[in-house]
Amino acid sequence: MANSSATKHAFKSILASLPKPGGGEYGKFFSLPALNDPRIDRLPYSIRVLLESAIRHCDNFQVTESDVEKIIDWENTSPKLAEIPFKPARCILMDNTGVPAVVDLAAMRDMMPKLGCDPYKINPLIPVDAVIDHAVRVDVAGTCDALDRNEELEFQRNKERFAFLKWASSAFHNMQVFPPGSGTVHQVNIEYLARVVFNEDGILYFDSVVGTDSHTTMANSLGVAGWGVGGIEAVVAMLGQPMGMVLPGVVGFKLSGKLRDGVTTTDLVLTMTQMLRKHGAIGKFVEFYGVGVGELSLPARATIANMSPEYGATMGFFPVDKVALDYLKLTGRSDETVSMIEAYLRANKMFVEHHEPETERVYSSHLELDLSEVEPCVSGPKRPHDRVPLKEMKSDWHACLDNEVGFKGYAVPKEQQGKVVKFDFHGQPAEIKHGSVVLAAICSSTNTSNPSVMIGAGLVAKKACELGLEVKPWVKTSLTPGSVVATEYLKHSGLQDYLNQQGFHVAAHGCATCVGNSGDLDESVSAAITENDIVAAAVLSANRNFEGRVNPLTRANYLASPPLVVAYALAGTVDMDFEKEPIGVGKGGKEVFLRDIWPSNQEIDQVVDSSVQTHLFKKVYESIMERNHRWNELPVPKEALYPWDDKSTYIRKPTYLDGMSMSPPSLPKVTEAYCLLNLGDSITTDHISYSGKIPEGTPAAKYLLEYGVEPKNFSSYGGRRGNNEIVMRGAFANMRIVNKLLDGKAGPWTIHVPTGEKLYVFDAAMKYKSEGHDMVIIAGAEYGSGSSRDSAAKGPMLLGVKSVIAKSFERIHRSNLVGMGIIPLCFKEGEDADSLGLTGHERYTIHLLTSISEISPGQDVTVTTHDGRSFTCILRLDTQLEVAYFSHGGILPYMVRNLAAQMK
Repeated sequence: MANSSATKHAFKSILASLPKPGGGEYGKFFSLPALNDPRIDRLPYSIRVLLESAIRHCDNFQVTESDVEKIIDWENTSPKLAEIPFKPARCILMDNTGVPAVVDLAAMRDMMPKLGCDPYKINPLIPVDAVIDHAVRVDVAGTCDALDRNEELEFQRNKERFAFLKWASSAFHNMQVFPPGSGTVHQVNIEYLARVVFNEDGILYFDSVVGTDSHTTMANSLGVAGWGVGGIEAVVAMLGQPMGMVLPGVVGFKLSGKLRDGVTTTDLVLTMTQMLRKHGAIGKFVEFYGVGVGELSLPARATIANMSPEYGATMGFFPVDKVALDYLKLTGRSDETVSMIEAYLRANKMFVEHHEPETERVYSSHLELDLSEVEPCVSGPKRPHDRVPLKEMKSDWHACLDNEVGFKGYAVPKEQQGKVVKFDFHGQPAEIKHGSVVLAAICSSTNTSNPSVMIGAGLVAKKACELGLEVKPWVKTSLTPGSVVATEYLKHSGLQDYLNQQGFHVAAHGCATCVGNSGDLDESVSAAITENDIVAAAVLSANRNFEGRVNPLTRANYLASPPLVVAYALAGTVDMDFEKEPIGVGKGGKEVFLRDIWPSNQEIDQVVDSSVQTHLFKKVYESIMERNHRWNELPVPKEALYPWDDKSTYIRKPTYLDGMSMSPPSLPKVTEAYCLLNLGDSITTDHISYSGKIPEGTPAAKYLLEYGVEPKNFSSYGGRRGNNEIVMRGAFANMRIVNKLLDGKAGPWTIHVPTGEKLYVFDAAMKYKSEGHDMVIIAGAEYGSGSSRDSAAKGPMLLGVKSVIAKSFERIHRSNLVGMGIIPLCFKEGEDADSLGLTGHERYTIHLLTSISEISPGQDVTVTTHDGRSFTCILRLDTQLEVAYFSHGGILPYMVRNLAAQMK
């Protein structure tokens, strides 16, 4: 049976048979109703998934009966921050964040013989699916050959990385790798990979998943419990080890009503994101319920679940109902499989009928939203939760120009705000001003999983073409669906032709602009922006718009629905009141307004019903492993141990396991440490570990030049995360990061405090290390928000950072810091660096106890400075398991020692 022995199982008494309607049985399952415990009926559905997993894995060693009781008693134990182990059913790997995880796995296999163990026992014990979905930078856009040219260029740049992943698919058991061009892992997950219910070795159980990207939560739309983790945590899950977690609180989000005509799911999710950020959902599950849920399509739910990280939640969970089952059938799952799923869920009281009375469940807190009150909106210009109603966009933009520099400000002097810059665009007169849209992207993942908004974008393009509107040629436009199926139904509907006419040719299948792979703007546009200090804008249908993430030259970045992306591309500016101002002038000199090109819900539904068909999903996924001829022809090593190449600039064996022995090291001491950076609020993992293009002149560029790599082949920081030399040089390399040691100026530099020199962060860290000094980082609230990349912890660790002292941490990043042996400390409530008068020029000593037995989760820790000040922080090792990781110097050394001990 699945990871348990039925004959010795602590809960063998509730193992029941699930009968088939026509006779026989689907298999056995652990019946939650058979426990006859009234507390279970009151549990949120998302917590019941954790409960079933704990029961199934209960061996009274890794998972105990006490752990099961904690989950059953969730109403009382969750407020006390009880710790539980969790074993997911499977793992998914994103390209850029997955490669480092596989590198670590290969390095662990290499380490085993040195500890006297069999290396070939290092294999995933659960299914692992990797999708190469960060593989394309939009170098070519707006032309019919954009897709093939971009894929060709990326194969030239990333051939070595692709070959490594292809090697892994044959070298490791239980691992399959989807070729470049397959789509995003999240969309492939809901369309193809998600089981909803597993049936393995005659045992049925809930599907659950962890993934190396924070948007793994998209699977929550199908009732699959899952969330993002760092690559190092993914390795733990792959190897069948339990993941320690604090039993989360659950926000119950009740939905009623129905979206009004013309309002999109994107408008809804941006509204929810703002509501949940205000309410507080960090570290919690959000569970959606109420009659309004029944009015949302499965792709609409996927859009909402996808943005869980943006509203701060660990999950955005939708229990399974008829809508979910219909989606499984639409996407090609067999009738027998769907019947099995429904039977299992009903037997375990996990199937929902939204229009029928339900047993009242207990939630930690509550929110409500009437869907009919949602209005069209965008979010920006620098954060996903800064929602702007569309009708207020013009006034909000002008306020942003006026405001001081910040999340909602650019401090452009009044006399400069109306400046118009004229330039020559390939022989054609062109002009831009503050707020001009220079980049418009219909992006993967969040919205391209949703046919209604994709078809909506196509209909906007169609109506615009018919009325004589067209996008200005200097606006860089692109369409990068998260699924090949989206391309198929856009072709099938005939709408792709109209999108092509407006410049929205398919440029990639996977993450591109949304992760910073937008490619360069035209040189003439770039020069016009940089030489005149223009606050240029990007509008994209993505989930993140942090400054510096989308493109270095677009200081204003707005999240919008795909139809609005097309509309803003046509308008050419975000300085627009769509209700009062025309988008442009069409045929016959007639002014055309947004209402003239905006489709009704009925129009959209008619095209969706006729174009989104089951045979398209089957056609795509039956051939997905063979459709990329470049991948098929790619030669890979045959060895089971990876043949590391010391000359490689893409894949290098990590050094942090070198010299490791079976005995844990002594606990680290942080004494008289210098502050490497002093940072403010909302420092994202994009700031900490930039994904975008490697600029010339940077430490990473200098390193690549030393290895003979030409600038045109530098590729991106994200693409080279399999090489820790790049990870280290890419730490804090974002041009938009603001360091208080630089008097608030932006850029990848810092001050070497002893000398006062301004250096690249990497160079300063190397100077501190050569001098024998420890380093810490000071930060504000929400440190590490954004993507779940563990490179944002590996980079600082490799630089020599010993601790991060912050006002608060984002969930995944905090655990990644622990996993790499960095001490996360939180200022006490009401305190921060400013209130304590800390400038970053001090030297810091952290008075941590020297015996691991004396360290407990969440304890107080005293920090002193060289000038005699003292303050108290909270040690953010949140579980006993994290204390154990810390005692071993990080999660990977802990895993290697434990696995080696088990093998012996």
